[in-house]
Amino acid sequence: MITRITYNKQFYTVDLSKPLDISIPIRASEENINAWYISAPKIEPVKDGDWVGKVSEGASTNFNNISFNPHGHGTHTECVGHITPEFHSINQTLKQFFFLAEVISVKPKKLKEDYIITKEQIKTVITSKNSKALIIRTLPNKEDKLNKQYSHTNWPYLTEEAASYIRDLDIEHLLIDLPSIDKEKDNGKLLAHKAFWNYPESTRYQATITEMIYVANDIRDGQYILNLQIASFENDASPSKPVLYKIL
Repeated sequence: MITRITYNKQFYTVDLSKPLDISIPIRASEENINAWYISAPKIEPVKDGDWVGKVSEGASTNFNNISFNPHGHGTHTECVGHITPEFHSINQTLKQFFFLAEVISVKPKKLKEDYIITKEQIKTVITSKNSKALIIRTLPNKEDKLNKQYSHTNWPYLTEEAASYIRDLDIEHLLIDLPSIDKEKDNGKLLAHKAFWNYPESTRYQATITEMIYVANDIRDGQYILNLQIASFENDASPSKPVLYKIL
């Protein structure tokens, strides 16, 4: 379905029948992607005495309870409420769902025992001055990102300077294929989160961070229309489904 989308008074032509899903689903499995030292998600039928909410066991419907953590079990989008003492909801923060986005690929740079993504690396590869969303694919880009067990791995992260640079580009929605834009064990400093949200100096309440995406290798770097979908949780974060559309 070829259609024209108006964004910031500009027209973009996309084919809505060819979505590029960059989310990672949540599965009730030890193979589910995992971070932050938590157990696997659970999807289990409700039980009430001898009754089990499962058609294969005699119920009229499948009726499951789901237990998961949005930050540790799959693609999720978070608002500044993730780091503030006061409550802020992603469901109240994200009110627009289509954005002009740019996909970039970056190979993190080794610094002592860490791998970092620097301002200079981002500045070198970014091409758009009018995108509101930035999607960072880290290299190498292996399919094990779909079920990687990240706890205690010291994953790559954005430097504070890099996050500040992205903020200063007026990027409002940052997406990355890691569990966090910050270092796994940083003693709670969260320098990249705070820099991107400009917290607490002049907090960008409208800005969001999406983590644990997967951008397949056949998706080229460049500009796309992003549809950033969330579940309607009144929480600092929600499972999300970012979908890209090629601009024709």
